[in-house]
Amino acid sequence: MKKPPTKNELRQRLERQTAAFLSEGGKVQEFAVGESAYDRSEMPPAAPLFEARKTTRTPLTEVIAALDARRAEKRPRTKIVRHRTPKRRRQVVYDDFGEPLRVIWVEE
Repeated sequence: MKKPPTKNELRQRLERQTAAFLSEGGKVQEFAVGESAYDRSEMPPAAPLFEARKTTRTPLTEVIAALDARRAEKRPRTKIVRHRTPKRRRQVVYDDFGEPLRVIWVEE
């Protein structure tokens, strides 16, 4: 894959092209700020932004409705049942004399 030229390479190429243009007898004409290189009466035409003409659109509501109906037929309607996770509660286990032995978790 060819890598794109760096900015430095682009600058060097532009300098070479400018030097070749000047060595062949070309002249660089400078313009003041706000001045244009084109004469106002001979302005080149601007490139069209949108070449395609406006077209009418075909409504497809019936087609979309038919596709949705077919999709609904293929998909079975099953009710999703979500089970709640049982809540866990901490319970203390006591011995015969009422002293706590351990703590256990009990699901409700």
